[in-house]
Amino acid sequence: MNPMIDVQETEPGIVQVTMQDTAGKNGLSEEFVRELHRVFQDINAHPSYKTVLLTGYGNYFCTGGTQEGLLSIQSGKLQFTDLKLHSLLLDCRIPVISVMQGHAIGAGFTIGLSSDFVILSRESFYSCNYMKYGFTPGMGATYIVPEKLGIVLGEEMLFTAANFSGAALEKRGVPFEVLPKKDVLQRGRELARLLADKPRASLVALKTNVTARIKRELTKAVEEEVNMHEATFHLPEVKERISRLYGS
Repeated sequence: MNPMIDVQETEPGIVQVTMQDTAGKNGLSEEFVRELHRVFQDINAHPSYKTVLLTGYGNYFCTGGTQEGLLSIQSGKLQFTDLKLHSLLLDCRIPVISVMQGHAIGAGFTIGLSSDFVILSRESFYSCNYMKYGFTPGMGATYIVPEKLGIVLGEEMLFTAANFSGAALEKRGVPFEVLPKKDVLQRGRELARLLADKPRASLVALKTNVTARIKRELTKAVEEEVNMHEATFHLPEVKERISRLYGS
């Protein structure tokens, strides 16, 4: 049986992390989240890795929160901060390239955007779908999405919860490469080779420097998101929407 997450050093210094939970379409189940943390803990401890290629399988990069997880937050049993995913890629000591070859939804899209480099697929769909279910965005989305995509587009995605194809985002001027699906991983590997050519100590030092401001701002945003969740996530309408709309 294939693991939920496959880890391979594809070239010296380049580690490819392939999320491949086909049963759950790379949704953030408890087991999937636990495995993702284990993988990045191992990467941080590895002395020769220089960059991470994070990708999905087939048509899916990461589809975000599961129905079970959302209902746990709605009922007060869980907060999204308990998952410790909003800073996972920022806390990785080496640069992370999110190769979003497939659909990235909600927390899955937000996590992908928190990496150091992002490559999108023209054919895939990307969404900040939090408000679709009636609760305000979490996982640091209120900071990360406008920070990476620009305020106008970022706020539109947060408020409307609409799906945007990679091609549509390209037309809107996102600052990332948007390529045909078949070319996305290859471009990620080319970028990874450019990074792997550099001294690891210098990559680690530069990542620490450039992410420091983002981490500070993200911490503040997450605190505000938790407060908003207290006011919005427990609404009866939210529970009804999660039960009715999940997966649609």
